[in-house]
Amino acid sequence: MFSFLWSLGAFIIALGILVAVHEWGHFYVARLCGVQVERFSIGFGKPLWRRKDKKGTEFVIAAIPLGGYVRMLDERVDTVSPTLKDKAFNNKSVAQRMAIIAAGPGVNFIFAIFALFVMYLIGLQTVKPVVGEVAPASIAAEANLPTQAQIIAVGSRDTADWESVNFELVSYIGKTSVPVTLQNADQGTITRTLNISDWNFDPEKESALGSLGITPFRPDATLRLAVVADESPAKRAGLQVGDTLISLNGEPIESWASVVARIGEMPGENVMLTVDRDGQARTINATIARRDTEQGQTGYLGVSPEFEDWPEGYVFVHQYGPGEALVRAGDKTWRLITLSVSMVGKLLTGDVALNNLSGPISIAQGAGVSAGYGLVYFLSFLALISVNLGIINLLPLPMLDGGHLMYFAIEGVTGKPVSEAAQEWGFRIGGLILIMIMGIAIFNDISRIA
Repeated sequence: MFSFLWSLGAFIIALGILVAVHEWGHFYVARLCGVQVERFSIGFGKPLWRRKDKKGTEFVIAAIPLGGYVRMLDERVDTVSPTLKDKAFNNKSVAQRMAIIAAGPGVNFIFAIFALFVMYLIGLQTVKPVVGEVAPASIAAEANLPTQAQIIAVGSRDTADWESVNFELVSYIGKTSVPVTLQNADQGTITRTLNISDWNFDPEKESALGSLGITPFRPDATLRLAVVADESPAKRAGLQVGDTLISLNGEPIESWASVVARIGEMPGENVMLTVDRDGQARTINATIARRDTEQGQTGYLGVSPEFEDWPEGYVFVHQYGPGEALVRAGDKTWRLITLSVSMVGKLLTGDVALNNLSGPISIAQGAGVSAGYGLVYFLSFLALISVNLGIINLLPLPMLDGGHLMYFAIEGVTGKPVSEAAQEWGFRIGGLILIMIMGIAIFNDISRIA
């Protein structure tokens, strides 16, 4: 329950920030263009808080936190007095109307730069992308990808950490090969080409790295418990954080991998664990839980180990002064924009499956997880969602900002506005497409939970 409430709270905060940023863009440029703004609302439905400023704009926070809007004076929907005609949105030039509409997505991109700028000023701890293991008969193995080598570039893009490696690998979906540059321990640089013509990547089941057969390096696991999950078999049996596993059913435990393998083979069985707790051996009886996987049932205990320390130089912090932080924030925002546009294109061509769409539930889970890791991770999450919000709103679908921009572009070329009947049909079709997209995304969310 706490996890659900945490994710919900983080989602509401994230969405509130991003909606406020987006609508503020419309609001600010509308006022610059001399348009009378009637209402600035965060959320829909019953107002929970409202206030009017000296210019007559009503600011509202409403009960349903799933969006927002800026309502501008417009002769097409309002009765406008002669003295206010010059302040009506519809009486502004095409260029002004396009600027007002484009300002929402534009400010989303600016906010992403700001969020990443703050993140880089604070500092983000990460690790170098060193290959730990390569799965036999995998795409990486066929390319003879070496272990204990650092991935320094994918294609023409440098990769300082695993996040950037993942971004760049995903950008190659739909292509036949991807060049990867690595640096060996002896400082030698080599390039390997991964043949991805038969790459079957399903993000619902595994990571891009895992689907290629790449396991990131991480220090070896010890037998000392770092996590005992709530409501798990381990918790019910009485295992505690800090316990060190000694034996399972009287047989000595030699490594964490061995105990994971043995527990996985015993779903539903009663076992006897011997642990070292504060220097004393204790015997604990536990019942291994069952968990369904694609390979069948597997055993589950609900514990995670402590790990040995990272080797020197593997862990570093992305932290920079104001100038470099701004440059890096701008570069990463641009990469997020190009990658998002590319993914939309691949969704339309079928290179990316519709089951990869995510809806509000997945976004809420992502918000909760990132907020749990700390402010810098939450800022990175906000930047990613802000970019995606901007891209989605620029799609040329009526009801979205991109649809309005399309109508205005046609008006600018033809010299006359698109007819009300054509716009109405466009809004209906666009609304239907959006409902279908959201329906698929929500269905995907529910399927992931199930």
